[in-house]
Amino acid sequence: MHFLSEELDSYVANHSENEPELLAQLNKETHQKILQPRMLSGHFQGRVLSMLSKIIHPNTILEIGTYTGYATLCLAEGLAENGTIDTLDIEEELVDFQRKYFDKSPWANQIIQHLGDAIEIIPTLNKKYDLVFIDADKENYISYFHLIIPMMNKGGIILSDNVLWSGKVLEEIKPNDITTKILLEYNQLLKEDNRVETVLLPIRDGLTVSRVK
Repeated sequence: MHFLSEELDSYVANHSENEPELLAQLNKETHQKILQPRMLSGHFQGRVLSMLSKIIHPNTILEIGTYTGYATLCLAEGLAENGTIDTLDIEEELVDFQRKYFDKSPWANQIIQHLGDAIEIIPTLNKKYDLVFIDADKENYISYFHLIIPMMNKGGIILSDNVLWSGKVLEEIKPNDITTKILLEYNQLLKEDNRVETVLLPIRDGLTVSRVK
């Protein structure tokens, strides 16, 4: 679902910062070789993630859902000099693909890959985070939120992707559509939880910015 016309989408991208060459290569290879390339953040959203990270200038980033590493590299652009990114994914076949591009970047030694179930990995990380990007299985968004809230530094930012779910959040929920039901609950949680203040941006498929109080 396009929330803007394709012409406006193109205008927005063309009047935003250019896509770095390494990310353009990653974008192209993802579309050529990897299933479900729509999951990739892409040029415009990637530049939004980069800009937010540069504004925050985090020492610690947690990314839940690496996919091919496009968003990881965008977020890395704002890292503090000795900062680190912990990026989590459950797909073993993508690890080497991710690493190839991480190693081509200036942040190769700052990106730490974790393979496995995020619900199990997150409690073992033993860190406080300045920035978190949630972009994994939607059914666990609420669980991820409750796990990471105690691990956030005051003023830290939680970004949540796909919260408009192709506009399904406005449609009547089908009986077997668990994902949309959970995203509706998640969006309401972010609105009502007094530990965060939230704004939902209609960027691509919906990106929520929540600031920890």
